[in-house]
Amino acid sequence: MKIQENFSLKNYNTFGVEVNCQFFVEITSIESLQELLTNPLWKAMPKLILGEGSNVLFSQDFSGLVIKMSLKGIKKTAENEDHVWITSAAGENWHELVLYCLKSQLAGVENLSLIPGTVGAAPMQNIGAYGVELKEVFEQLTAIRLSDGKLCVFDQSACRFGYRDSIFKREFKNQYVIVSVGLRLNKTPIFRFEYGAIKETLAAMQVKDLSIQAISNAVIKIRQQKLPDPRKIGNAGSFFKSPILPKEDFLAIHQRYPELPYFVDENEGYKIPAGWFIEQCGWKGRRMGDAGVHEQHALVLVNYGKGSGIEIKRLAEEIQASVKDKFSILLTPEVNII
Repeated sequence: MKIQENFSLKNYNTFGVEVNCQFFVEITSIESLQELLTNPLWKAMPKLILGEGSNVLFSQDFSGLVIKMSLKGIKKTAENEDHVWITSAAGENWHELVLYCLKSQLAGVENLSLIPGTVGAAPMQNIGAYGVELKEVFEQLTAIRLSDGKLCVFDQSACRFGYRDSIFKREFKNQYVIVSVGLRLNKTPIFRFEYGAIKETLAAMQVKDLSIQAISNAVIKIRQQKLPDPRKIGNAGSFFKSPILPKEDFLAIHQRYPELPYFVDENEGYKIPAGWFIEQCGWKGRRMGDAGVHEQHALVLVNYGKGSGIEIKRLAEEIQASVKDKFSILLTPEVNII
């Protein structure tokens, strides 16, 4: 276990922002993590857990210890007539886990194809896309308590999942580090293709026999068309959560804007794409220095080269202010701003 000092995080965040951390360590085993957390030298130091840096915006240097989670391994743990249970280490790439499931003919995560980030980060915000959320296949996770290095198990109810939310973003924020995630996959697929452009994309791809692989291919095609590759232009995907409005508030806006896109969520709220609000305020394609709003997707903020985290944060705040002024709705960042 090698701890490095004054370490650059430019290659460890998908915005490509140039910032440093005071100390940096890469973790490849649970034992080394527990050893680190119980060492008096590091116990009181501020810590930041980092996966692939695909959902974080650094607006300043980090004065503390950055722990890069690189635990690896995927295995089947149980099986019955209808389901297969698998456990993945937190450092595995999420899309690689999806590919593992597709290869094994295990259904449930195909709509979540090509979501950036690690498996350990997935429960933090209950990742979701195209009508599916992680909680639908989630069984349990194992996490280590930062205060004492103790291993703890959380089932679905203990995680208190919400829309892009979990207990680890609220009451237990900065208190645990997830080391493994258990999922329950289906042997018989339940196809979900009514959300977004999946149905139209499947038709354009001339898919005749529906399968989890076909759904995944369609999702990948949509995401590649809509979202910029962070290897080519710095970004963290969707920057803001889509607001969910109560019926009265929704009807008031819908009366003014009949073309308003929306989806009725499971709790009878009305989810409106955050990108629609941003586009209505004229932000799509605009830039402030090297920080900008992507020209094809208003929900994606980008770094055109040498943009700083402060510049991107200011752009986000300008967008929030204009949407609040026009629609009386405050957009909430999905990205973790440090």
